[in-house]
Amino acid sequence: MEPFVWSQSAKDPSLFLLSSWMSEHEGLTAGFTGRSGGVSKGRWSSLNTGLHVGDLDEDVVQNRKRVTAAIGWPHEAWTCAEQVHGSRVYEVLPADRGKGRASRADAIQDTDALMTNVRGVLLASLYADCVPLYFYDPEHQAMALAHAGWKGTVLEIAARTLEAMAARYGTRPEAVRAAIGPSIGGCCYEVDAVVIDRVKALLPSFGLSDEEQALLLLPVESGKAMVDLREINRQIMIKAGIMPIHIECTQWCTGCRRDLFFSHRMEGGPTGRMASWIGLAP
Repeated sequence: MEPFVWSQSAKDPSLFLLSSWMSEHEGLTAGFTGRSGGVSKGRWSSLNTGLHVGDLDEDVVQNRKRVTAAIGWPHEAWTCAEQVHGSRVYEVLPADRGKGRASRADAIQDTDALMTNVRGVLLASLYADCVPLYFYDPEHQAMALAHAGWKGTVLEIAARTLEAMAARYGTRPEAVRAAIGPSIGGCCYEVDAVVIDRVKALLPSFGLSDEEQALLLLPVESGKAMVDLREINRQIMIKAGIMPIHIECTQWCTGCRRDLFFSHRMEGGPTGRMASWIGLAP
């Protein structure tokens, strides 16, 4: 069953809710935005949540306000970073609440994973094909988001996030609930030799058969390959100690479903950004 449930009405922003988590854990909100139901125009139409793609800042802020209103949270709680395709994990403290919500200048800098145990903080990250990773520790009521493009994936940002949560909150990987959200699938993500070499070096650490590895990195013509970043991140999570039954994985592909999502790869140029979010109500 698809864990990210599409929820949309004609007047509301398009949202994909991690419904099972929200029903099981009181006060928890988690999900992913689609591309419709906002105010942006042109190539960013319409629910662009990224301030860094050339859209009007006031439209982006209005879109973010629409999202927070739809999930019943104040816009002031939206907290995000300037992502750089790295593996740095940042702990969001009460004083960080709201950073980056209306300006790139005050966003948390050079960071691709955010974690917190502070209630009333809404962690958010931005995407247009990369893989959104979600972590929730019900024992310590701590949570995290990680942004995993191919660079973050081969840097094993999922494992770095778990390590940071364990060091700060005492998180036990076997108790963590994880999710992998809408992103480009292996059906659409073709890469060249630079990426192939980095991914190929990572695969043996999963203990998979040659046949299983071939499903993650499938050679095609002209020396290129199709890469399944979602499944690679799932394998990294398992290797880091998360139980497979505790990992939810979407089937939504941003490349295939450009009617629902922005796709930087498939749209061939500047486009909008979706947002992942997670937070515990105060």
